[in-house]
Amino acid sequence: MEEHERLKRAAQGDRTALSLLLQQHYDFVYKYLLKITLNPSLAEDLTQDTMIRCIEKINLYNGKSKFSSWLITMATRLMIDQGRRRKRHKLWQEQQQALRQMQWQAENQNEVWPDVLNALAELPEESRIPVILKHYYGYTYEEVGQILSIAEGTAKSRVHHALKQLRKELV
Repeated sequence: MEEHERLKRAAQGDRTALSLLLQQHYDFVYKYLLKITLNPSLAEDLTQDTMIRCIEKINLYNGKSKFSSWLITMATRLMIDQGRRRKRHKLWQEQQQALRQMQWQAENQNEVWPDVLNALAELPEESRIPVILKHYYGYTYEEVGQILSIAEGTAKSRVHHALKQLRKELV
């Protein structure tokens, strides 16, 4: 059976045809991901994720590109998404570590660690910075907007929503 026929059958729900397609392209996708990630374990995970995504989305394959190109596109997007998640997770870990260090230093110097600092740490940066600029340093909304290169209305909105979140966490 040709690939075109397998693709047609797989899109119609033929599990055997889909299984054959995935087996046929597994090594191709894995070797591609291995070359771009340089990490065998990550390449294996992403290949499996790509195959799962293919199973879920096979009915969306339109045949305008080669099936292998469609799989490579999916694999690349999954790799990019996972990279973003890892970067966000690493940043979050670094922030948590810095926060714990600040708390430890305050305790060692017999200073009070206000709960508001823990609540501020829970806010995303895009909300935390405008609140600090407005309510700690006393900048106007216009100045906050200029500092952050955002509209004054956006600065007001971010401060408003951040304060709402802080009130919720501190109550």
